[in-house]
Amino acid sequence: MSLIEKVGNGDFHMVYVVSCGEGINAYHLVQSALVQFPDNDISVIKVPHIRTEIQVDNLIEKIKNAENLIVHTIVNEDLRKHLSRQGMKHGIVTIDLMGPVLAKIETFLEQRPIAQPGLYRRIHKVDLDQVSAIEFALAHDDGVNPEGLPESEIILVGVSRAGKTPLSMYLAVLGWKTSNVPLVIGIPMPEVLKTIDRRRIIALNISVDQLLAHRRMRQDSLGTSDMYSYTTRSEIEIEIEKARRYYITQGYSMIDVSNKPIETSAEEIIEMITRRFKSRAHKR
Repeated sequence: MSLIEKVGNGDFHMVYVVSCGEGINAYHLVQSALVQFPDNDISVIKVPHIRTEIQVDNLIEKIKNAENLIVHTIVNEDLRKHLSRQGMKHGIVTIDLMGPVLAKIETFLEQRPIAQPGLYRRIHKVDLDQVSAIEFALAHDDGVNPEGLPESEIILVGVSRAGKTPLSMYLAVLGWKTSNVPLVIGIPMPEVLKTIDRRRIIALNISVDQLLAHRRMRQDSLGTSDMYSYTTRSEIEIEIEKARRYYITQGYSMIDVSNKPIETSAEEIIEMITRRFKSRAHKR
């Protein structure tokens, strides 16, 4: 069943966001406007990929017998006019968000728009990659969902409080699908790491003083004092040395994140990964 077939079941106070693309921006604009009307009972429904007059007619037929409003961002002029005419014919208010803007820009530039649906999303694919990367980093933080590690562009490994999570999120904001795995001495690492190209795995080294400071801050924030080995200098020295030996035996690349801005560490990792794989399109 298409989205058009699902809408228009006699519900009142509905706003249909009609678009030849995804309608995401128009949807958020409508929602932003509606919050200025507290306690309203209006529902907003996206109707994307409307590109033919038949689709418009089907939508109008479904919603014509209820109190509905159509907000649309259709780039094709003829289709916009058809939607407006059909709305007027059936007493449905239509709000054109795209037509007036295109007309003003056309006059300003003295150039006709190409009226190609979905062009913004294709041109700004990097933005979609960024959203995907952030979602990926959140889903694969601190060793969660290890089965998804092979899909990572970058995997960070490090002891607790070495800065894996903030660095992962920073890289994700830049569009890199990043996961991170904690190294806990005495606990086996995920087996799946052995199947992954080691050039994608970056181990984080950190100084004893900085790790000690980070852990004590964490301990204070939790209000606990029974984590002796977690915040004892001698134990941390041993942990860092064992971690370094493990990285070497596994063939992991290491970077020192001690007293560095997160941006600097991220730049080092990106340069390393880019140099190794030449392009982001390299197949894992």
